[in-house]
This record gives sequence, C-alpha cells and structure tokens, in this order.
Amino acid sequence: MSGHEHWQLDGSAPELYQRYLVPAITSIWAADLIDRVQPKRGEAVLDVACGTGVVTRLAAERVTMGRVIGLDLNEGMLTVARSVPHTGVPIEWLQGSALALPVNDGAIDLVLCQLGLQFFPDRACAVREMKRVLVSSGRVALSVYSAIERTPGAEAFASALDGRLGPDASKIKRAEHIFADANEVGDLLRKEGLDDVELYTVTKRISFPSVLDYVRFQLIATPMAGLLADHQASERDSVIEAVASATRLRLDPSMMVDGRFSFPQEAHIAIASKL
Repeated sequence: MSGHEHWQLDGSAPELYQRYLVPAITSIWAADLIDRVQPKRGEAVLDVACGTGVVTRLAAERVTMGRVIGLDLNEGMLTVARSVPHTGVPIEWLQGSALALPVNDGAIDLVLCQLGLQFFPDRACAVREMKRVLVSSGRVALSVYSAIERTPGAEAFASALDGRLGPDASKIKRAEHIFADANEVGDLLRKEGLDDVELYTVTKRISFPSVLDYVRFQLIATPMAGLLADHQASERDSVIEAVASATRLRLDPSMMVDGRFSFPQEAHIAIASKL
C-alpha cells in the first residue's frame, strides 16, 4: 500500500477490521506474543477474544498436531475469522464470553488473549476462567495497551475527539489504555492464582496511510462508530475531517512523513503459569 493510497471503508466493521487493522496493528502484536510464548507441537490452545483470528491462526501454524480454539463474543468477527485461510491444525471457532468460557476444566495447555483483557467487564473473573481451563503447569499469555500517553498517535486522536465532540467522546478509546503499569497486570494474574509471572513492556512502530485514514477507521469501523451513528453521511465526513485536522496539530511532525502517519505504540505483555 503506497503512502497516497487511502483506505476504502466499504464493508462491515469486522471485514474492515480484518482488512486494515489486522495488517496495521494486531498482526504486529500477534507475532510478538506468539514468539514470546512459543506454542508447542501438540498443545491445546485457546485464544480468548480472538477477533478475526490473527493470533489463533499463528498458533495453529505452531502446534501443527494439537488443538486450537478461537473464541469471541462477536459472531460477526467469527464469521470473518472462518473465512480467512490458514495453515496448520484445524481451528475450532466458538462464540462465547470470556467470563464463562465454554471449555472444560483442565482442557487447555495455553490460553492466549491479545489486547482483549482491558475490555472485559469483570477482568478478575476472566482471569479465573483462564486459570480454570488450564492443565496443571499450563500457561497464560496476554497483552494490553499501556497508558495512552505512551502511544502519542492515540493520545492526539483522543484529545482531538474530545475537543470536537465533547469531553466524554474519547471514553472508548481511552478505555483501551487502562493498564498504565505492567505491574497492574501482573498483580491481577497473581491475585487470581497464577504464578511465575513474566512481564514485558514493548514498543512497536505503527503505520497508516495518513492521519485522515487513521481517524476515519477509528470512527467508522470500531465501537466508536456510535459517536457518529446519528449523523448524515456528509456531516459525518465533515466531523472526521475536523477531528483529523485537530489530530495533526497535536502530533510531532516526524510522525507525518510523505503523507504517511507513523507512531510508536506501547503495550504490556504478561506470561504466567498455573502451578
């Protein structure tokens, strides 16, 4: 994709998520998570809040002869996940909640959860469920975004959004970044009975065709689309342009070179065991 090729958002939100957000962001973090935890041949793996399945498919490539399950609450995401080709062991796609995993006790060797824990209404319950389904010595590997100030592209967008649509407009975006410190994640895992917790804080470089494309995606193909749900198309486009312009003013010029939008994004990675 060239620096001047703008994204065409003509599809459902899950389709757009797979087409654009997965290559731009989640595939980068998925590779990091899988490389750190190293799923083993023959393991049973559960990917919680799998979305369109980028982590699930990488796990299926690694375990080859094991069992891999991708679980998500959103059936639309799973529909897209089922349509994406993959190699390795067949994947079981399940619709269900992270707070009541439809998996037997002690059935899983490795639970994965990429960039999902921050969204669960009861995070402690979700961790307990992950522990419940693990075999003895089974592992959990998850990632969450760090403080929004550590991801300047997201912070600039959130501030611009509040300035244009009101002080609560960025509430959903800021909720992605509730774990300011990696130790908050580690403490949660330990409190719910997991051990040998390893914590990492990692920065990746994220790139979009332009600031406008980044803002447009956020306001059309994520839960933040609700902010503009009652706007007519022309009014919606005007708001998106205004938020993009305000975002640019808050960015370091080095993040906008040759029209592209590139910025550092920080996340915490945690790996723990059930002893």
